[in-house]
Amino acid sequence: MQRLTKEVAVKLDQEDPLQQFKQEFHLPENTYYMDGNSLGLLSKRSEQALLTSLQDWKQLGINGWTEGKEPWFYLSEKLGAKTAPLIGAKPAEVINTGSITTNLHQLLATFYKPEGKKTKIVADELNFPSDIYALKSQLELHGYEPSEHLVQVKSADGYTLSEDSIIDALNDEVALVLLPSVLYRSGQLLNIEKITEAAKDRGITVGFDLAHSIGALPHELHDWGVDFAVWCTYKYLNSGPGGVGGLFVHEKHLGRKPGLAGWFSSNKDKQFDMDHDLTPAESAGAFQMGTPHILSSAPLLGSLDIFQEAGIEQVRQKSLKQTRFMMNFIEEELAQLGFTIANPEEDQRRGGHVSLIHEEAASICKALKQAHVIPDFRSPNVIRLAPIAFYTSYTDLYEVMMILKDIVKHGKQKKFKNERDTIA
Repeated sequence: MQRLTKEVAVKLDQEDPLQQFKQEFHLPENTYYMDGNSLGLLSKRSEQALLTSLQDWKQLGINGWTEGKEPWFYLSEKLGAKTAPLIGAKPAEVINTGSITTNLHQLLATFYKPEGKKTKIVADELNFPSDIYALKSQLELHGYEPSEHLVQVKSADGYTLSEDSIIDALNDEVALVLLPSVLYRSGQLLNIEKITEAAKDRGITVGFDLAHSIGALPHELHDWGVDFAVWCTYKYLNSGPGGVGGLFVHEKHLGRKPGLAGWFSSNKDKQFDMDHDLTPAESAGAFQMGTPHILSSAPLLGSLDIFQEAGIEQVRQKSLKQTRFMMNFIEEELAQLGFTIANPEEDQRRGGHVSLIHEEAASICKALKQAHVIPDFRSPNVIRLAPIAFYTSYTDLYEVMMILKDIVKHGKQKKFKNERDTIA
């Protein structure tokens, strides 16, 4: 087990094949940014892509839809095609649109088709609340009581899930299962392929929320046979606050009428026929609804260019190496200060962030911010630290770990209340 010392960190930075990408990002001055799994930083390419769309609007007005440097009418499809390699999808299976929750409502309206005794939805008790809100809403729209028809798989430790427990819940009363690819609080990476295979064997539609995995690790959604997936783009994909999300629909479902039809669900060649009977697009574009949010989509063009150059496999390898070094340091230096690690140790079960448990987590996060480290707190006692392969160096990690050790060793967190702020 290699220890993260200053010398080791400097050497690793010198050998890092992704080191040149750090200069591509606007980094907060004199700050160690460890919250890229909540909001990624702005890249210079994303900034330029947004300026290009603004310039198209400025110079062309409405003609920017078809004549701009980046024509808006086709932007969502272009972004979908550029995103597809990150999740192992075909270009036609992916579209940049909506948000996680709106896309989830769209796909649940399309794929949740209760029939006979197959009426239940399987989720988990650790998922992000908004996914559960959407599931409950859809059940109620169908006239079902969520307390009876939403099955939330229990966690044995409050941080992680057992794939076997999930599969055990997939009985003949289940119509659909929705799960996170990576659990937001603990960083556990679920075995998507194993769960999908089990669901398919039982005739159950399976979907995943990729919020905490897309841009951090590779996927093979098409080959695994996942029916649908949703994600945001403002975390690891660095598209900016409120950046437009995305969705995946397996090609076996393409051509299907969307559950919630809208203006941009249309086949593009027929969209301006103004026919009151929808002809859906034959791609994932059918699952769009309203007009694309161009200025919230454009930055993703620049960001995806960086991913294309770097390669998601290299991003994943650096991410695993960085989280491993952090975990080694924590076990050697911080365990005696009351810290335990919530995320799985094994590489194949770990996402892109490290989750630390401490009884004073909220106050420690406040002390970190005062020391110019930007962490993330998750109630009730989790500190999330996310090294981002493009702009977090190994030397950054060493400094962050030393600051964290100094804070707790000397009780600097004691001057802060151990409770979250309004926004955590």
